[in-house]
Amino acid sequence: MAVSVVMPALEMAQESGKLIAWRKKEGESVTKGEPLLDIETDKAVLEVEAPADGILTSVSVAEGAVVPVGQTMAWIVRPGECVPESSPKAIGTSPPAGTIALTPALQAETSLPPATGTRISPKARRLAREHGVDITQLRGSGPEGAIVAEDVLALVESRGAGKPPGSAAPLDSVARLMAERTTQSWTTIPHFFLVRDVDAAALVQARAKLAPAVERNSQLHLTHTDLLVALVARVLLCHPQLNASWAGDGIRIHPDINIGVAMAVEHGVVAPVIANAARLVLGEITAHRARLQERAKAGRLHPSDLRDATFTISNLGMYDVDAFSAVIPAPQAGILAVGRIADRVVAAEGQVVIRPTMTLTLSCDHRVVDGARAALFLQDLASAVTEPEKWLG
Repeated sequence: MAVSVVMPALEMAQESGKLIAWRKKEGESVTKGEPLLDIETDKAVLEVEAPADGILTSVSVAEGAVVPVGQTMAWIVRPGECVPESSPKAIGTSPPAGTIALTPALQAETSLPPATGTRISPKARRLAREHGVDITQLRGSGPEGAIVAEDVLALVESRGAGKPPGSAAPLDSVARLMAERTTQSWTTIPHFFLVRDVDAAALVQARAKLAPAVERNSQLHLTHTDLLVALVARVLLCHPQLNASWAGDGIRIHPDINIGVAMAVEHGVVAPVIANAARLVLGEITAHRARLQERAKAGRLHPSDLRDATFTISNLGMYDVDAFSAVIPAPQAGILAVGRIADRVVAAEGQVVIRPTMTLTLSCDHRVVDGARAALFLQDLASAVTEPEKWLG
């Protein structure tokens, strides 16, 4: 049966994606799971895999086009098979060729009051209001001529091009999305923060001891972040309340522990995910982190690389930051902010000594976890950092 290639929905509130490149030409054979095309969302450039084996045909979208989520862009058929002219739908896909599926956002609200008759998505309406854009002067590029966010932002950016020096410049898509999500998280999640200084001598020693074996087996560099991913994941096994989300009317405990690792990229920060981290040995975590980091720097993260994080680690130690508080990435219940390891003067057993110390700051969603439970998690994590091999064994 023919399978359609559609613009996937890869993130919340996504209305469209930009087709960057086809990896295959029309008429070429494709194999399920191999990279088929690259798309750009507000978050990153991502590879999309072929959904089936067959021959790529009926390519209807050119590179560079902005495509609504759910729209069919091509078909994969078996030799001698024809593309369906209409329903029924192809397996696991959206509408048949030639049709356009409205995104949930557009389905929920695609028109203004009858006086204007203008179709507009909720996000575009909000952006127009924020930037003082008269929507009656816009021509929509979305389904059935609906105005989408890109139409509003294009006008805003065109205005910005002529502004004098010192005036506010429009943000690029990644920075804009980061601003929107940070604002939403900060204004809707009741944050609280716990801070703890931890003796990192054992962590430094564990890295020195374990690094040769990891590097010998994989030719990869073991980092303190790798060790922290392993330790946090194992401590979360004992504190499931931190591996949870607020579900609107209650708390959802996640069965898997998927650790997001914040990484700086050219236009912002992404947090690709190390799935099932508590089940992985240290070398596997290093391999996953290294692969994700390489993809992130190249702007070639896969859609699956960014999905389903249940807890995030943000380590700014490599930038000589002593301590900071991180904003929770919704819908997670917590994020751990990690400062640098630095020698500090501390008291130990009645003596003044110099010890390598780092500051851990835990941000929590108070709807999901209370202060006492969060403190117990941080207490166990501090214990794990001071005795890492006990937890990694």
